[in-house]
Amino acid sequence: MLAVAFQTLRGRWVSFLGTVVALVLGVAQVAAMGLLLTTTLDLPDRPVERFADAPAVVMPSDSAWNPAHHDLGVRSLPQAKGVSQDLLRKVSGTGGTVVDRAFYAQLEGGSKDQVGHPWPVARFGGYTLRDGRAPASDREIVVASGQARTGDTVTVLTAAGVGSYTVSGTVTPVDWEDAVFFTDAEAARLAPRIEALVALGAIDKVREAVGEDAEVLTGQDRHKADASEDRDREALDNTITLVPVMASVAGTTAVFVVASTFAFAVIQRRREVALLRTVGATPRQVRRIIRNEALLVSGFASVVGTVLGLFGAQLLADMLIGMGVSPPWFRIEPSLHWTVLAPLAAAFLVGVLVALCGVTVAARRASNIRPVEALREAAVDDSGMTPGRLLLGAIGLVCGAGLTAWIALGDPAMVLSPSAYALSLLVPVLAAAVLAPLAVGPFTRLLMWPLRRFSGPIAMLVRESVLTSRRRTASTAAPILLTVGLTFSLLAATDALGAARENGLQNQVRSEYALAPDGTSGISPQVVEKVSRIDGVQVAAPILTTIYTHDEDRLEVNDGLVVDSAALKRMMDLKVVDGSLDALDDNSTVLADLWGMKVGSTLKVLMADGEEANLRIAATYRALRGEDVAYLPQRFAKTAVYARDGLAPRAYISLESGTDRTAATTAIRQAVAGTGARLITRDQLVASESAYARHLTEVRQRSITVIVVMFCFIAILNTLLMATADRRRDLAVLRMAGATPKQVMRFFIAESLLVTAIGVALALIATALNLTGLWSALHQLFGTAPITVPYAVITGITVMSTLLAVTGTVLPVSAALRARTVQLVGTRE
Repeated sequence: MLAVAFQTLRGRWVSFLGTVVALVLGVAQVAAMGLLLTTTLDLPDRPVERFADAPAVVMPSDSAWNPAHHDLGVRSLPQAKGVSQDLLRKVSGTGGTVVDRAFYAQLEGGSKDQVGHPWPVARFGGYTLRDGRAPASDREIVVASGQARTGDTVTVLTAAGVGSYTVSGTVTPVDWEDAVFFTDAEAARLAPRIEALVALGAIDKVREAVGEDAEVLTGQDRHKADASEDRDREALDNTITLVPVMASVAGTTAVFVVASTFAFAVIQRRREVALLRTVGATPRQVRRIIRNEALLVSGFASVVGTVLGLFGAQLLADMLIGMGVSPPWFRIEPSLHWTVLAPLAAAFLVGVLVALCGVTVAARRASNIRPVEALREAAVDDSGMTPGRLLLGAIGLVCGAGLTAWIALGDPAMVLSPSAYALSLLVPVLAAAVLAPLAVGPFTRLLMWPLRRFSGPIAMLVRESVLTSRRRTASTAAPILLTVGLTFSLLAATDALGAARENGLQNQVRSEYALAPDGTSGISPQVVEKVSRIDGVQVAAPILTTIYTHDEDRLEVNDGLVVDSAALKRMMDLKVVDGSLDALDDNSTVLADLWGMKVGSTLKVLMADGEEANLRIAATYRALRGEDVAYLPQRFAKTAVYARDGLAPRAYISLESGTDRTAATTAIRQAVAGTGARLITRDQLVASESAYARHLTEVRQRSITVIVVMFCFIAILNTLLMATADRRRDLAVLRMAGATPKQVMRFFIAESLLVTAIGVALALIATALNLTGLWSALHQLFGTAPITVPYAVITGITVMSTLLAVTGTVLPVSAALRARTVQLVGTRE
């Protein structure tokens, strides 16, 4: 049977070309996605930077801490505390140490990523004086050449405020850090937390002195102390978060299209199957021939697809780099490593299995009918749905409706999770594609109803052709349905979520004005205090910190905002569930209701500097997951320099009644001039606050959309080419009945437009189901649910899908019309 299958392939290679193209592209997509995923699991070692010339580095550590599970800048409790004075004395006794501190220090007009260090640590990072000398007083600094010249007086922004310093010297710049160096004493004043120690004594003595209190880093492990370690992780976090979602959505789409294409190829061969059954082939023999054909085709196409995926993975990575998702150094190199071989082998197996699964059901149905019935089936395709397809479609429809109901009523916060929500959008669209044969009849009659009075036979012929070929119509409409349905659902959900977040934040902020960072990482408490001294001006500047709580035997890490209680009530409209913001004092806190704690109970917390506190729950408020911070009294502001950089991400400003607005705003602008802060309105604040979250969501959803649309566009063209090229007998009948070439072309174009309209109509129904759940979820989460539709993009994709469908029809029909009618009649299917 394998030889027969091979001979069939040789004789019908043109008919199998479409299935090969679909499978090659599908396998290439799966292979490329798999390579991206495995590459993130085994990255090459990065060179040591800040401590490249240090014999050993001592850093506090927590063996149970996984930084990948936390946001950038969040430290474990030992890391937040830093090196203790006791540990410093122990390590110093082994042969000497050099203290390193890392803190926010930015030259006015410089990069917001600049970092401050004590000068003695500079030599371990390869810094050498280019001119001038080391800082000798607390008002002197050393900067990289190009930032300033020796002898210049510059302004430096720190968490402790704004200060003037004299540049005593410059160093040769490095490409991994932009540092500002202070004296030991000044660095200790600006940043009391000790980041790390360079141990100069014998390594074994250092390890003995440190014990279990910290980690001694040598060799390549010293890279753990580099700031780029966290930056690389953050950059890869976006990739690791996005790629599985892309792989799931795009992979599912590819598998569905490939399986449908193979099943369609079997359906196209009904006449050949009828002939085999008539000459005595058993159902089992027919199934074996078809399976062997699928095995040969899928084996060849999967090999080509894996090779294409191997070399195309970097193109996908480059696309992510261009979108700002992956870091510029992210590379996928062909090799014999498991991170390359495993995804390629998996993609190959997926291609073969999908092809076999795609033909199995169709082959069983085609082989299990009697020869006479097979001949009748070959003439007219009027069956529409098989029981198995009907069951699968019903399950998909129930799951889609159930997911919509769950999102709308059970877990509306699911729409905030890109991974889970993007997958849920797939279900109604795929269910519509599976059930498409049932919809062909009603939609054909509905769409053709306005044309019933048109003179001429074309409208009638198109209508009857589609009605008697429901499976073919459903197969050719499926890629259009997937393209428009997934694009519409993903992009509309992205825009609606962004608009709802913005409206929700607009309603939450009461203040008329705000201070926002102006080219800096945040706003220092000194600047906030300066603004608060202006008559008639009230300021609230929540400072981001970290608190640690015990959950049984685990230490939980949570975000906290240190803010004055009166200012909190005045500036923010928190949706209080229980208790009152008036009860917030120096020994209490306000928590989100997601914490599950009752008002009046006590929360035991560890602060970043090691202080323990028992805080009474003064109130709880309603919050979304990810925004459930704890509001803390002002006395914990000092811990922020241990937990984070000690800066306020923003400051809310309101004016007292009767205050001259023009005079007050002018005074504020003058007060913040040169401090790295700027005055903006509430609307500008809301727009900037939502911009980053909107950007991340858009990048995730739109990158998925780009890949899906590219694949589906090719699938549309491929499927229409297959379907139309197989209909030479229909074309011959039209020509023999007297139709001119122009009329034949009009017939096929009209049919492709009808198929496109059916696909778009089903896509709109599936999208409506998705957006219904989204509307209800956003209404519960934000109190508003503006469903915004990107009409221009959706219209463009729909038009492009239509053009591809027409192109996939015109090309084979044009080629066939060049042949004589008698040749068309004699052409095999």
